[in-house]
Amino acid sequence: MDTLSEVLDHIRSSGALVGRNLMSPPWSIRFDESASMTLVAMLRGDGWIVQEGAEPVRLPHRDLAVVTGPAPFAVTSDPDAPIAPFYVVTEQGVCTDGADNVLAEESISLGLRTCGTRLDAEHALLTGSYTATGRIADRLLTALPRVLVVPGEHRRSAPLELLEAEIARDAPGQQAVLDRLLDLVLVGTLRDWFALPEASAPRWYRAAADPVVGPALSAIHDEPARPWDVGGLAREAGVSRATFARRFADLMGEPPISYLTGWRLCLASDLLQRTDDTIESIARQVGYSSAYALSAAFTREYDVRPGRHRALSAASAP
Repeated sequence: MDTLSEVLDHIRSSGALVGRNLMSPPWSIRFDESASMTLVAMLRGDGWIVQEGAEPVRLPHRDLAVVTGPAPFAVTSDPDAPIAPFYVVTEQGVCTDGADNVLAEESISLGLRTCGTRLDAEHALLTGSYTATGRIADRLLTALPRVLVVPGEHRRSAPLELLEAEIARDAPGQQAVLDRLLDLVLVGTLRDWFALPEASAPRWYRAAADPVVGPALSAIHDEPARPWDVGGLAREAGVSRATFARRFADLMGEPPISYLTGWRLCLASDLLQRTDDTIESIARQVGYSSAYALSAAFTREYDVRPGRHRALSAASAP
């Protein structure tokens, strides 16, 4: 499995908040929901993504944007005008006005998963929010800018149109359909953005296409518990140990065994957070001989023991 697939396998929507907003200028919507990632697309008209301490980012018609991180942001028709928000999406999943008063759903609703002022409004905004947790998800989130935009002419996949068509439908399994389509839009947007000349793709994404490093990365991700060494990974790559080690360090910025260790500990961290497996079982799943060996490496890397990490994760879960 390639690295992007492995990372995105840990970032999947489930009951995601997906919807349309239909408005006429001037308008503004504020997102205070602390989502890990929010997909934003202007289906009609142009908009701007506004965040504190940064220049506004223009979002033309049919462009796709991903906003990363929990910091609040707004989407507006005019970044230079002080427009009171039509509503604010809060961390509790409710909508309020600018004075923190909870809005009745019927006061802003225009139908199923659709809010706004009127159905024939000049502007239409689509949003979908993710909450992603875990060390593997962090590998993607920390590699992305706060706001990335894929221009409409550079979009190579069509899931956005499918998602747009499904938003207003209500049929059995509809939420599952929306979740899967939102995942497809995210995957397509990231691939299209990484392909842009101006994008700064993470090392692991660029290395996945390398004929030497790519096969070794796939081998590590497919079988993290296998007792890999530099020689074994070099055989997967079909080159000598020296050639492989040099090429891997050049592309990844660290030696292959260092990367292997980091990946195993990321997996262990997420398994501790998401499963009830014993520490002994998790140790063997990620390539450690015992719970003691995993605990020593985990504590050295993250400065917390595995059991304590599990307890803290459970305490902070929504």
